[in-house]
Amino acid sequence: MGFSLTIAIVAVTVLVSWMAFNNPRLLDRLILWPPAIARNHQYDRLVTHGFIHADFQHLLFNMITLYFFGGAVERWFVPYIGQVGFVLFYLSALVVAILPTYLKHRKDGRYRSLGASGAVSAVLFTFILVQPWSLILVFFIPVPAIVYAVLYVGYSIWMDRHGQDNINHSAHLWGAGYGVLFALMMEPRLGPAFLSRLLNPDFF
Repeated sequence: MGFSLTIAIVAVTVLVSWMAFNNPRLLDRLILWPPAIARNHQYDRLVTHGFIHADFQHLLFNMITLYFFGGAVERWFVPYIGQVGFVLFYLSALVVAILPTYLKHRKDGRYRSLGASGAVSAVLFTFILVQPWSLILVFFIPVPAIVYAVLYVGYSIWMDRHGQDNINHSAHLWGAGYGVLFALMMEPRLGPAFLSRLLNPDFF
């Protein structure tokens, strides 16, 4: 078994998040804080926010999801774009997912955002594009991936408009869309293959 970039990303994220849990100054430097980008040109925050998390539960959920689905996506992507390309896909997903949030709140000094959810959504929805009928465990209940995707998108749209839970649902949506678009641009045949699989359910 070769070197896993997914595990490396998980390991780096866990390490940086753990360090930030115990170092408020580090957390403050890495978090997405719009004025630091607009005034101080700290554009790295568009990426670094994805390597810190609000708490251990937040970190655990994102990293478990990335671990279980990232390996498959990595194996699919590397023959097309190489290992560096896969890492750039993940990092660019962090940026694309958070950019609409930054633009919306760029003058809001009270706004902050953190977490890898945008990039994790990109990885997860790439997996769903390729394997729409795979079963995903949701609270230990197996749910077809495509059904989960529909529910996830619907819930995220509603919560983005009406929610008050301090979760950046916009990043989830933009990350998911970016993952699907990136995969289709990389391999256009995934589109027809997705439709074919969708019309021929296979849960095994």
